[in-house]
Amino acid sequence: MLKKNDIGVMAPNILLPKRGIDYTLWATVACDQYTSEPEYWEDVERLVGDAPSTLHLMLPELYLEKPGEEERIASIRAKMQEYLENGILEEKGCGFVLVERIANGRSRKGLVLALDLEHYDYNKGSTTLIRASEGTIVERIPPRQKIRRGAPIEMPHIIVLIDDPEKTVIEPLFDKVNEIGAEKLYDFDLMKNGGHITGYFINDEATLNSIVDKLEALKKDVDGLPPLLFALGDGNHSFATAKANWEELKQTLSPAEQENHPARYALVELENLHDDGIIFEPIHRVLFDIPPRETLATLKDYLSKHCEVCEMYITFDKDELNEHIKKYRRYKNIHVLPFVAQGYYGSFVVLNPEAQLEVGSLQVALDAMIADGFFKKSQIDYVHGDDVVFRLANEKRNLGFLLPPMGKNKLFTTVMREGALPRKTFSMGEAHEKRYYLECKKIL
Repeated sequence: MLKKNDIGVMAPNILLPKRGIDYTLWATVACDQYTSEPEYWEDVERLVGDAPSTLHLMLPELYLEKPGEEERIASIRAKMQEYLENGILEEKGCGFVLVERIANGRSRKGLVLALDLEHYDYNKGSTTLIRASEGTIVERIPPRQKIRRGAPIEMPHIIVLIDDPEKTVIEPLFDKVNEIGAEKLYDFDLMKNGGHITGYFINDEATLNSIVDKLEALKKDVDGLPPLLFALGDGNHSFATAKANWEELKQTLSPAEQENHPARYALVELENLHDDGIIFEPIHRVLFDIPPRETLATLKDYLSKHCEVCEMYITFDKDELNEHIKKYRRYKNIHVLPFVAQGYYGSFVVLNPEAQLEVGSLQVALDAMIADGFFKKSQIDYVHGDDVVFRLANEKRNLGFLLPPMGKNKLFTTVMREGALPRKTFSMGEAHEKRYYLECKKIL
């Protein structure tokens, strides 16, 4: 049994598909991926068909707040109940799952466990042990809460980061798998170029408590600021939705019932920020159904409000744009914001910006334009991969922005000192490297 601790770690009762279920069809990528590529999800639907799958237990964000949403949510609830009642999902007992994911030739290690939502606050200025690393858009929570509210189980694509440069918590466990009698739960290829994943069940009491001790040792402050132990890496809005759902639910519970209610704890995968397999990829922006030239001119005005000088540069040559970017990115006090539109390329050069990161300069301006109603009939999407930006932005009335990656080593100190980064600042890998839904946990 896991000892009580003040860092919010809990050993959940893990649910996984019973023997004989095709795990490749069971595990599907996070719902917030491929939101501008319906063909991806259509292909997954063809692959899965009626087979037991997490596809039937979640709503791809492509379909969020679209016609048929209520019917899809009702179907999700029915499937969850069916999988529980018919034994498709089986309890493995209380413990952690040690995971190794290999994608794009890189190994990434993790530990699936549950975190106490009472130790988390997504609001700006939060000083809790668990914090968002990027800004949370509270307007995105209610439509997601409609899916979680009343659902009997949860399954995470949430990845929570720890700052463990000496690799004391997760990595040593792989050398002890046989010694502690960890059962191999799964070992299979993920669909749609997702790589390979292996998982081991850890329920040895001494090992579980040792893990908690090592996590507690990572709790440290910076410059006297409140310590940050767990930083949301992926699935920020899913974790925020779990928190909002718990805050709503606990109003109906007595203090005693609140103590151990399953919805109080959210299932996540812990990963070490210093894992060699974790690479921070930039998240680009694509604007759909807008007049590109007019939008660029307006955006220049909005950018100019937050810097000393803003200049716009346009070329019809991609190589020329790359040289232009290299020229200006050598300087610390300049942000370069490259863009792509049908038939031409360009960039904004921003001198002495208020924001520390390029994404901050761009997002502040875009948010202000949204608030002023500029994008009433258009849409902004957040995408991975330069190739996707070039493909989408070269369609008529679209405009794409390419952003640089941020270094990962200063994430924790930056969040502690300055608060959450601008939303959609970084991505831990490209879309097909995101966490696939696999383990489940009861929340009712």
